[in-house]
Amino acid sequence: MAIYELRTYQVIVGKMAEVQRLYKEQGWPALEKHPKKLVGYFTGDIGALNQLVHLWKFDDDADRRAFWAGVFGDADFMAFAAQLRALLAHQENKLMLAAPWGPQP
Repeated sequence: MAIYELRTYQVIVGKMAEVQRLYKEQGWPALEKHPKKLVGYFTGDIGALNQLVHLWKFDDDADRRAFWAGVFGDADFMAFAAQLRALLAHQENKLMLAAPWGPQP
């Protein structure tokens, strides 16, 4: 059964442009080397501001763990992550299962 991981990064106020630049220049190029698991990245427009939200889809927990082990073992990604951490206030991860009705990504 597929599982979804919803990651929400609360960006320090005033730092979103820098976060976006880092993702464009370093984060995304590093992630593109790994299996395609990303559903999408999103930023808030109204309500929850200064958030970077991303949704990932995995075959199962083993697939999820293998993916992140590969990403966290990637020197390019870890160099990016070291710079990103200083721009985040906190991070929240949720693991979710799709409901048995309706569309699924």
